[in-house]
Amino acid sequence: MLRLSKFADYGCQVMAYMAQDKAVHSATEVATSLGMAAATVSKILKMLARENLVASVLGAKGGYALARHPQQISIAEIINAMDGPISITQCSGTTSCERESFCSTRGNWQGINHIIQDALAKVSLAEMIAPKPQVVNMRTIRSRDVSA
Repeated sequence: MLRLSKFADYGCQVMAYMAQDKAVHSATEVATSLGMAAATVSKILKMLARENLVASVLGAKGGYALARHPQQISIAEIINAMDGPISITQCSGTTSCERESFCSTRGNWQGINHIIQDALAKVSLAEMIAPKPQVVNMRTIRSRDVSA
């Protein structure tokens, strides 16, 4: 099963919250708004700042703000900031394993990993906060109406 780490998921949530406006946000405010532990949000913001995705603002009304416009930040960047380079297997990234010399699937895993990285790089933070229309299956509704 492919699954993002909790930190990558939370990092995306924190960034999506901050992308809703151009304000400076404190870790406490973000944590309270998202229902997360303040220590966790603080750690996430520091990791995001290290990768220049958020900027630290000093002062009495300081905190963190997005370092770039949400359209210029990709989901891949956020995941990389939280977890390091995206790699679906040990050898599909930059590391290798003891089976590398006789592995027949390594090249294919690297290709699949590249496709996933490209897909995540094409999704901007702005797209993640844009409302999505709800799809309603009209056949399901009609069949319920008929059986009622």
